Amino acid sequence: MAEHKFRVGQRVALAPTTFNRVGAGGGYVITKRMPERDGEPEYRIKRDAEIQERVARESELVRQ
Repeated sequence: MAEHKFRVGQRVALAPTTFNRVGAGGGYVITKRMPERDGEPEYRIKRDAEIQERVARESELVRQ
């Protein structure tokens, strides 16, 4: 089982290649650590200006 690299409350950004794929750049905050999927941890992330949360894989995130 992989360990989570980011903590709840930490500010992150989508990696450049991810930004191009999903079209949602900018800063996010980790709101929840989720179980891993296919051997990689996932997170719930949210931008301050948005109501909805997104799910991102650890490889899609970078420290901000």
